[in-house]
Amino acid sequence: MTNNYVLRRLRYTFNYNDQKMVAICALGGLEVTPALVNTWLKKDDDPAYVRCSDHEMAQFLNGFIIEKRGKKDGPTPAAEFALNNNIIFRKLKIALNLIDQDILDLLESAEFLMGKAELTAFFRKPDHKHYRECQDQILRNFLQGLQKKHTNDSTAQKQSEFQAVKGKFENKKEAYKKNKGKPNTKPFLQPKKESEKVVYKNPKFQDAEDSKPAKAKRPTISLNKDKKQSGDKPSVNESIWQTSSPKK
Repeated sequence: MTNNYVLRRLRYTFNYNDQKMVAICALGGLEVTPALVNTWLKKDDDPAYVRCSDHEMAQFLNGFIIEKRGKKDGPTPAAEFALNNNIIFRKLKIALNLIDQDILDLLESAEFLMGKAELTAFFRKPDHKHYRECQDQILRNFLQGLQKKHTNDSTAQKQSEFQAVKGKFENKKEAYKKNKGKPNTKPFLQPKKESEKVVYKNPKFQDAEDSKPAKAKRPTISLNKDKKQSGDKPSVNESIWQTSSPKK
């Protein structure tokens, strides 16, 4: 992966202009002009394209770390004269203050899955037995995930959505003022009609109480023969207890 490609992706991700790129280079001890930076950011097939050397890229990344993390006490770290993907990856991790899980999430957002053990191998020393070279595909997906994250976090899109909603509300408000006292002509000003609920009833369905025939009341027999009242008809009780006609 070329240094110019990394420069282009970082510039578009953080929305840096040429003057800002010059200022970041100056933080890393590199004095450049906006015209030179502009040639670095051109596409590879452009006739005005100029290759960014490893030493210049290392100075820019050192300045990028200072831009994001602040300058520490003491002299600025010396810039490397030879770079590879592992060194670039490590400098970006330091500048953005990322932990391993943050990087894995960025890679996943770019639809690239990787284990934590594989990732930590990129940041080991070259003489370590578990050291592994970072391929272009991994660094490219990291930069892509980084760009997606900062594009989604930008306030420009949210501000645009807010202005659209606000404008729509203002249009409705203005239309309401114009149609005040007049029949509503706008669809959104029409009163909502309450829909009537239709309850379906099966014509063949009968309630349980209605389907049962009425039961005749059964006669009751009282065993108390002293509760006969005057003028009442003889009860069933009398017919049981009286075996003969009453004495006159």
